[in-house]
Amino acid sequence: MKRFFKIYYNLYVRHKAYKKRNSYSQWGEDQIIKDFFKEKKTGFYVDIGCFHPIMYSNTCLLFNNGWNGINIDLNRTSIDLFEIMRPTDYNFCEAISDKAEEKNLFFDHNFSPVNTIEQSFYKESDKKVAFKKLIKKKIITKKFDDVVKKIPKLPKINFLNIDCEGHDYNILSSIDLNRYSPELICIETHKTDNKEEIHNKDIIKLLNHYKYKIFKRCGPSTLFIK
Repeated sequence: MKRFFKIYYNLYVRHKAYKKRNSYSQWGEDQIIKDFFKEKKTGFYVDIGCFHPIMYSNTCLLFNNGWNGINIDLNRTSIDLFEIMRPTDYNFCEAISDKAEEKNLFFDHNFSPVNTIEQSFYKESDKKVAFKKLIKKKIITKKFDDVVKKIPKLPKINFLNIDCEGHDYNILSSIDLNRYSPELICIETHKTDNKEEIHNKDIIKLLNHYKYKIFKRCGPSTLFIK
């Protein structure tokens, strides 16, 4: 009961979920995404590392405009938030990677945006801000295909968003972009201080292979179009 009180408090008191707004993204990505799909009244998104249905969300505007999709996060509380706010979406509590294996989960807290399975991300994080009460536990990763196969008649994916605290390239490399072929991809390629993430060049090379090119940079995110 106490846990669900905190969840509802987070949604309706702290983040005022009842109040519609013009932007939800941390760096304004959703304005670019909305403009890109301005002629499309309905569509389907995939948000891996979705974190929160309102705070820092790159898909909330799309949802408010009639879209639906898949939200995936390794944090059970994040998925509980989505189940409340987006009950018509497919919401999965899973850790996505390029292979199914046991990994260490570096867990900050239930409402943290920096929970991660990427050890290098944890090591480089500012311990004065995050991971003050680190919980380290084991988690089994899954490949993207193994999660979405649970969905009968998977719709065409229009927008793919990946934000997984240093593990983005591993996730991207596991997705067959010839098969799913999203029109727009948003993925973190830089740190908040504008320095390149270690896999930035690998991400660009991989997406170039699938005939994607850079569309726009927005904060630490880069958007790619086919």
